[in-house]
Amino acid sequence: MPVTCMEEKRRLTALVSGELDHHAARAVMEELDRRIDQAQPRELTLDLGGLTFTDSSGIAVLLRAQRRMGQVRGAMRVVNTPEQAGKVFRAAGLERMIRFE
Repeated sequence: MPVTCMEEKRRLTALVSGELDHHAARAVMEELDRRIDQAQPRELTLDLGGLTFTDSSGIAVLLRAQRRMGQVRGAMRVVNTPEQAGKVFRAAGLERMIRFE
């Protein structure tokens, strides 16, 4: 599984690893949806430290996670973004919509 989730006190952390392309994106989205529905977190932290590659599929994953957190009235932040992924996300203008740290 390209995503591992941990929950503590309504804070959900998702560690994403490997390649986040169209093959993996669906599984990541489904797991995040399931965990968000289950935990109803106040904060989601997407830790991309283990990500080795992403394309536009990664953009879709981040936007969907952001929307889902809005539905449960929670916040989202993205941490440990690798250089390659950061370029993809900046090119899409995600830093205007999502908090990157």
